[in-house]
Amino acid sequence: MIPDLVLLHGWGMNAAVWSGVTEHLAKDYRLHLLELPGHGSMPFMGEETLEGWARACLNAAPEQAFWLGWSLGGQVATQAALLAPERIAGLLLTASAPRFVQGLDWPNAMPTGTLGQFAKALGQDYLGTIHRFLALQVRGSEQGMEVLRRLKRDLAVRPEADPAALTTGLRLLRETDLRHRIPALHCPIAFIFGERDALVPIRVADDLATLVPWASINRIAGSAHAPFLSHPAAWLRMARHSIDLWGCTNAAAAEMRRSGP
Repeated sequence: MIPDLVLLHGWGMNAAVWSGVTEHLAKDYRLHLLELPGHGSMPFMGEETLEGWARACLNAAPEQAFWLGWSLGGQVATQAALLAPERIAGLLLTASAPRFVQGLDWPNAMPTGTLGQFAKALGQDYLGTIHRFLALQVRGSEQGMEVLRRLKRDLAVRPEADPAALTTGLRLLRETDLRHRIPALHCPIAFIFGERDALVPIRVADDLATLVPWASINRIAGSAHAPFLSHPAAWLRMARHSIDLWGCTNAAAAEMRRSGP
């Protein structure tokens, strides 16, 4: 049986960002390229909370699947697992963390003012703000300019994001803090980080190793915020390893349940 795999992009993006890896993933998994509310072809129905965004994605997802989320998409996937744990076979979170901004007890994160500046600029210069955010995502990457060109190209093939959804998404990035809830998840979790990420500093990987010590944490040298674009081979290897391992574990558990004591 072919496993179902949900893919969720990040803020301001759309499903086209996965174009460089979907052909490879489709050989082993049944792909469901969902889009966040107000992004791509997904309408924005005024969902103001992370729970609302997660429910919108659950409504479009298969009954059970592995969920792969990038950046804000990772937080939405995590919230979906909290809402419907029976539907999530495993969480693969790329360049994502339970909290994106700094706090007194969470120093290895983005300065709070960074997202505030983007929110302020969004209403004044929509395209310019999106392009500056794209540039920040590739800062430090070994293939930064090439990744930036690909991101801009991918964005252009799908409908523009709804400005109201973008504003809400930035607020969710500023306010969301799932640190106290993520340890309660019972599904397997794996993180993939870029060691040169300017949005999710690599030091957060050490914090997560303490917060969820049973999770798998992977690092890609030379990569920034979009490792599946800049280092697709390494990213695919890590993603496949996690999903296939979880699939084998789930199959063994199911067989034990069928066999009985």
